[in-house]
Amino acid sequence: MNRFQECRKTYPEFWYNSYSSYEDEKTIYLEYEFEIPNLTKFYPKLQIAKKNLPLKSLNSIQVNNMVFHIGLVELISYWKSTCSPKVVIQCGYLSEEQITWWKKLYFYGLGELFYRNQIQTDMESFMDIECKEIEKFEYPEIQEQSEGYIIPIGGGKDSVVTLETLNRSKNDYCLIINPKPTTLKCAQIAGMDEDHIIEICRTIDKSLIELNSKGFINGHTPFSAMLAFVSYFIAYLTGKKYIALSNENSANESNIVGEKVNHQYSKSFEFECDFEEYASKYLKAPVKYFSFLRPLNELQIAKIFAKYEQYHQIFKSCNVGSKGKEWIWCCNCAKCLFAYIILSPYLYSEKLISIFGEDLFEKQELLDTFLELTGNKATKPFDCVGTFEEVNFAISTVIQKLEKSQKKLPYLLEYYKMHYNLVDTVEDITKRYNDENNLNEAQNAMVIKALFQKE
Repeated sequence: MNRFQECRKTYPEFWYNSYSSYEDEKTIYLEYEFEIPNLTKFYPKLQIAKKNLPLKSLNSIQVNNMVFHIGLVELISYWKSTCSPKVVIQCGYLSEEQITWWKKLYFYGLGELFYRNQIQTDMESFMDIECKEIEKFEYPEIQEQSEGYIIPIGGGKDSVVTLETLNRSKNDYCLIINPKPTTLKCAQIAGMDEDHIIEICRTIDKSLIELNSKGFINGHTPFSAMLAFVSYFIAYLTGKKYIALSNENSANESNIVGEKVNHQYSKSFEFECDFEEYASKYLKAPVKYFSFLRPLNELQIAKIFAKYEQYHQIFKSCNVGSKGKEWIWCCNCAKCLFAYIILSPYLYSEKLISIFGEDLFEKQELLDTFLELTGNKATKPFDCVGTFEEVNFAISTVIQKLEKSQKKLPYLLEYYKMHYNLVDTVEDITKRYNDENNLNEAQNAMVIKALFQKE
């Protein structure tokens, strides 16, 4: 019996016991109780700094509904410890259609976890959801929302491009979960003052960390799905109409060729459309959730970002380097190398080296990661990285530029040239525009202007 089967047999149920929301003068609190019977209870929390935000009252059925839904996406981080075959919702109602929707999110959002833990399962059998409440509530639609934006930012180049490209007004807000100096500085450089930066502290229960240390099932969960429900809640509370994410069309590519295993599933266009449809039916607020950068690929975003030099020494994307007191580029992971590659056609070498502190193309120890990013290994790195096409195009472009200027190729680029064919760069993939997006006419015009403006 493997670990997955053992956990499911020993801990057959996972309970979503309760949710609550309350506030004091400075903070809104969301609190949850989950339980794995005969093992432990979990008490995750979210704290939203009120500042001078114009907030609606928490005393409404709409708020209760949204807080309940945030719990539904939070629970997956705790459920994964035992992958219990039954989830019992003790504190709310879901229709069969809703249960089907949540099972799809859980299943594909945990695709990487299942793959890396060698878990063989399917969407029908991996989980049953049972609701103890049987009364169905009809939530009235909410009519009053302004034209303003909620813009979630994470400190990387993508959200910077959204901040600089979107025609913003004084009614717009940044949203940051577990803010760091880097994310706060990016917002400030973009002109967001303290009262227009919404800060949320998300606390993971220590019991989960203890289970992880004891060898219970662990792995990647769909963080961006949590962000979707939280940002929707914030948009409702502040009366804003739009949530502008910064997910590009590159997020749609699977990490495993021929399989639907996507580290970025909850950043994909499929999830974006699923969430928008679900929210319109079951959350009811006239809030539009979409990715402002969906028409673009990673290379296009890098090209635009390269012009914003004021952020070059500030932005960060490295997950490994985010765990310390100061957020740094670790310069040894797939995320760092991908960011280096995708920016290289525009900033290599002096400017790029000044950002990262060293030339990542000279690091022989990154060869395996380099080959994974280019599609010359069995799997694509399980991280938020671009497509094979974008990576190979960027590498071929920078090699051609260096050769044209008669400069010596660094180790990784020389290896690439010796072992693989350069891709054809005549058809410039930075000139494409993906029409499969949820932007309106005015929003599309903003992106097109940024992409095709003269150098």
